[in-house]
Amino acid sequence: MSDTHQQSIGFVRDSMLPQVAPPASEAGAYKWMRQNLFLNIPNTILTLAALAAIYYLLSGFLPWFLNGVWDAPSIRECRDILQGNAGGCFAVLTERWNQLLFGFKYPSHLYWRPALAFVLLFVAIAPVLFRKVFPAQMLIFTALYPFVAYFLIWGGSILIPVFALLGFVVGYLVYSKLVQRSFAAGFFGGIAATLVFWWLTGFVPVEGVLATEAVPSRDMGGFMLNLILGTVCVSLSIPIGIALALGRQSDMPVIKWICVFFIEFIRGVPLITLLFVANVVLAYFLPPGTNFDLILRVIIMITMFASAYIAEVIRGGLAALPTGQYEAGDSLGLDYAQKMRLIILPQALKISIPGIVNVAVGLFKDTTLVSVISMFDMVGMIRGPILASTEWNGVYWELLGFAALLFFVVCYGISQYSQWLERQLQTDHR
Repeated sequence: MSDTHQQSIGFVRDSMLPQVAPPASEAGAYKWMRQNLFLNIPNTILTLAALAAIYYLLSGFLPWFLNGVWDAPSIRECRDILQGNAGGCFAVLTERWNQLLFGFKYPSHLYWRPALAFVLLFVAIAPVLFRKVFPAQMLIFTALYPFVAYFLIWGGSILIPVFALLGFVVGYLVYSKLVQRSFAAGFFGGIAATLVFWWLTGFVPVEGVLATEAVPSRDMGGFMLNLILGTVCVSLSIPIGIALALGRQSDMPVIKWICVFFIEFIRGVPLITLLFVANVVLAYFLPPGTNFDLILRVIIMITMFASAYIAEVIRGGLAALPTGQYEAGDSLGLDYAQKMRLIILPQALKISIPGIVNVAVGLFKDTTLVSVISMFDMVGMIRGPILASTEWNGVYWELLGFAALLFFVVCYGISQYSQWLERQLQTDHR
């Protein structure tokens, strides 16, 4: 073999070179900063401007927070302790925490009852939010939780939540019988049966029967009131919104136009107007001497308001589905209720998750509007009894910042769960 031919044979390495660390500019924090903060001149300018703004804010906030006074009986004592230095008067939080959380009339020796109801709330919603983690048997407690929470927070006779539970059972039995004929007939028939049962049991004396210390609704307040309104109204508005969205697409003209009128009218009226109606106007339409609980009236109005918006969100999800999904249900021989439950609604609700969460977050924040009708929620407590007192008149940033922190934690938690749920349901792109 010639020398030229021998030189054309490639050399095959029989050993690997040792691994070499990547250049410093292509690894670690340096690479991240270069790609995300200083990629080009505009990004560099924006990064430096953002760092300057953060420095400016922290240079004013940190001394005010770190030099804050946490133990003082009044704002004057706080100012004497600070002696002109920058610092917050956080003693108002340690002095009035119970009023911020429970209101100023809720009995202090019963704080454990709403606190226990709040802890049980996480137990009740756990199997609903994380169905793959918790056993399905826990849904039984989820169904019973509203009645347990009512008995814990309001107290009184245990027969009141028991009769309310039996009313829902009767309504469900009527629904299950009539839904085979018509979904609308079953839905509205179940509601009617529930209301009739409650009306009949309203004549049964329950006072003093297995009763605990009762707390009237006018004594509810603080962040507890915001949680009650937000939790109850969101829980009720979602199924009602689904029913309204389906009713708006119904082939029955009466059902369709009732739903259309309700949705368009409620969406065209500010929530604060509905709250004034619940507080003042609604009493003129009730028989003389009727005692219609104010919290119940507010829950009805807020639920109506949120249901109209959720109905439009879900209607958008229904409209996003191709007609082939409806035809698939028809080809399988499913009736209307089965087609909606097994095919249409699971897909429409998945599409509607961001819109539903947006309405839920906005609704929870809008519960602070009840302060304008003299209900002492958290904002009402701050604007009313606390700032009106001579001890804490002038403390604003500490109280409002604490309220903003609590609302942010709840709303951020809802938002993060919705994003997690969307990732779990993204089966079409896996």
